[in-house]
Amino acid sequence: MTDFWILLTGSLVAACCSILGCFLVLRRMSLIGDAISHSVLPGIVIAFMVSGSRDSIVMLLGASVLGLVTVFLIQLFQQSGVQADASIGVVFTALFAAGVVLVSLNLRNVDLDLDCVLYGEIAHVHWNTWTLHGADMGPKAVWMLGFTLLVIVLVIGLFFKQFKLCAFDPMLAAAVGIPVALFHYLLMGLVSMATVSSFESVGAILVVGMLIIPASAAYLLTDRLGRMILISVAIGIASTVLGYFAAVVLDASIAGCMVCAAALLFVLAFVFSPTHGLLARRLWRRLHSRSV
Repeated sequence: MTDFWILLTGSLVAACCSILGCFLVLRRMSLIGDAISHSVLPGIVIAFMVSGSRDSIVMLLGASVLGLVTVFLIQLFQQSGVQADASIGVVFTALFAAGVVLVSLNLRNVDLDLDCVLYGEIAHVHWNTWTLHGADMGPKAVWMLGFTLLVIVLVIGLFFKQFKLCAFDPMLAAAVGIPVALFHYLLMGLVSMATVSSFESVGAILVVGMLIIPASAAYLLTDRLGRMILISVAIGIASTVLGYFAAVVLDASIAGCMVCAAALLFVLAFVFSPTHGLLARRLWRRLHSRSV
């Protein structure tokens, strides 16, 4: 049963991150996931200080607010003339440092250290269960991730055309009356939800891998967004399964092996993609040189 909960949790994380990762990759905002995963630390700490509880819902709200603040500040600096990569670096390092200071000043005797916040251990997910009227409902992380996935699917499904147009041509989207800024912050809010929901399972740092690697591999395999999302989710789930069994064999970090498995699948897509793959490009060049 332990294996089932670990695989289910990893698959939910992969699905949440893979869907959103497709839009981040298409919008060339891959580092936003890394920025949000670090800068939400002050929101988690403040939420704990206000509520006095490590309840996942409270921390989710606090982190989501800080995620939106992060995106707002990055956007503000970019519009003021600061380069995009510099804006991301300044904002997430400053907010992460502020979170570290808050932890060291106010929560020294509380189990809310950096290991707790940033490095999850998926092998322990089945121990933190949710009890309802005396009945064991299963791990809290599964319910939290399931709720997050449901929200992501509903929002993306309802506004798929708007998200798609904003990802490919924001100027055209604004011209036809789509509130580009609203959907931008809505997407960033979903990324914040996915990041925080995954803290207790794989940890925020490894979430960045699941946000970017499956979507990047899917980007090499198709030119249609709908298929890209499906392929990205499939690669994420496959990475979860392959990584788990590799971790069992090697007696290594489960979450780390999952991301390494995703990286391996990306390399395979990079080499063997029928349109963008390394072999396909070399074959095309060889045929082109012969024709010349």
